[in-house]
Amino acid sequence: MSRFKSAGQGGSLAGLKTEETEPTVPSGLLKAAGKSGQLNLSGRGLKEVPKEVYRLNVDPPLEAQQNVSFAESDRWWEQTDLTKLLLSSNQLTQLSDDIRLLPALMTLDLHDNQMSSLPSALGELQELHELRLSHNQLSALPVEVYSLNKLCSMTLQQNRLESLPEELGQLKNLTQLDLSNNLLKDLPSSLGRLTSLQKLTLSHNKLSALPDSVAQLKNLKLLDCSNNQLTGISASLSEMLALEQLYLRHNKLRALPKLPAPALKELYVGNNHIEKLEAEQLSCLKAISLLELRDNKIQTLPEQISTLSTLTRLDLTNNDLSTLPASISLLPDLKVLLLEGNPLRGIRRDLLKKGTNELLKYLRGRIKEEPDQAEEQQTAMTLPSQARVNVHNIKTLKLLDYSEKQAADVPEELFDAAADTTVTSVNFSKNQLTSIPPRLAEFVSSLSDINLGFNKLTCCSPDICKFLQLTNIDLRNNQLTDLPSEMKDLTKLRSVTLIYNRFKSFPQVLYDIVSLETVLLGNNQVNGVDPHRLMKLINLSTLDLSNNDLLNVPPELGLCSSLRCLSLEGNPFRAPRAAIVARGTDAVMEYLRGRIPT
Repeated sequence: MSRFKSAGQGGSLAGLKTEETEPTVPSGLLKAAGKSGQLNLSGRGLKEVPKEVYRLNVDPPLEAQQNVSFAESDRWWEQTDLTKLLLSSNQLTQLSDDIRLLPALMTLDLHDNQMSSLPSALGELQELHELRLSHNQLSALPVEVYSLNKLCSMTLQQNRLESLPEELGQLKNLTQLDLSNNLLKDLPSSLGRLTSLQKLTLSHNKLSALPDSVAQLKNLKLLDCSNNQLTGISASLSEMLALEQLYLRHNKLRALPKLPAPALKELYVGNNHIEKLEAEQLSCLKAISLLELRDNKIQTLPEQISTLSTLTRLDLTNNDLSTLPASISLLPDLKVLLLEGNPLRGIRRDLLKKGTNELLKYLRGRIKEEPDQAEEQQTAMTLPSQARVNVHNIKTLKLLDYSEKQAADVPEELFDAAADTTVTSVNFSKNQLTSIPPRLAEFVSSLSDINLGFNKLTCCSPDICKFLQLTNIDLRNNQLTDLPSEMKDLTKLRSVTLIYNRFKSFPQVLYDIVSLETVLLGNNQVNGVDPHRLMKLINLSTLDLSNNDLLNVPPELGLCSSLRCLSLEGNPFRAPRAAIVARGTDAVMEYLRGRIPT
């Protein structure tokens, strides 16, 4: 208590000499910063940065000047250069050119101040990794800022930027850029040169178009263009191979963009002017999990909505839908279907309030009870098991479905009905099949999705390798112990589901399929995995090894940088501990990397 009091008294005495020397930062804080290399002056009501802060690396501390003896731990000549300076939530209106006296800075936080300009000296902070400038009054940045070669993150939201220069493209190491809540009407074409960018936030501006060069952002995972004036999205965005989340809410779009971005999992296009969904637009969304279409003017849903096999959440709130295709209930992973605020006929309001499960159950019942009469008379066939050949599924959805029949084989009539049709998906799950039906070979050139889960397969035929268009194969709940080496020829395969089988080791052929993104091997007896071979699967983002016989987890698994979801629970290993595993993938990966011998 006395220390702060004396500091206050010293301040008032100094004020009699000159206002400039008034200490606004406790000397103890500066002393600690000299040791740690970090100084936090956030929320102190500062109107300017005290000079002693700028000179922290230049001037020896007071003890040295006064030649006062001090403990060995306080040796001033062993001071650390300042690497982190936090000045947020003050009342700063400017930054002095003396900022150049802190050349070791890696983080500079100036957000939530009143700054309308920045000094060109910022460009001399060549070690800067993170620059936080949000919630100020900046209308431009000094051109020297764009020469900060090591800059990884720059946040500029809530400023007054109306344009950005072409020099922006020089920030080659930038991984995160937030330009939201500004006055931007267009973007420089050099934006496309920021090839390390993973997250780009452009929401709440005045953009009417995006530069075509955006398509060059091959590592971008999240793009937020909400609350702008976009009337269309360039088809070139489909070249963004890493894009997973795209936000286009509150724009002026009249159509769903045609976006065959292969990794796109979440698409938000609520609050636009979309009136019609085209089948072609939907068929592009191969990996989509969340599709938000709320608050548009959509009148009908095409049957192709039921081909989005990875869809888990569909929001159609507040549209103009009067009917709903019953086939939507065939979506295998759909967990949430939101339909409030539509003039739906034939679906009671109370049913909508009962939730997704009840609604889907009702729609599935409609498929069985209300087949199209004309189609029924002309094309329906009755099989020995009394199951109907669903010609609608075959012709419109390109789906061959003979699931949940507990049958030992698939009737010939089903294949006959699909003759001369481009079948892309097959669902023969929940039967008693002991081998892959040979007539599947009739669709070898078109089949991309095979579901043979819940059968009695003891081996997987090498013939599977002939399906070169295959992207997903589901073999869960069988009796498999290995996979054929010929599967390495399946160069488009993205997802393999092998849970609840009898694998005792990681199937060797999977190490050779570089296109793999998802491998689900939980609930087997796998006792080991080769991290060095896994590292070569550069697209692998999900790996489920839960409930197996892993006695140890190789630390090098932490170097598999593409992994975003790693499931290891339910194995007998002792390290990492259960508490670390429970914290999720990032914690496990960090732990493993820390265990790698140096």
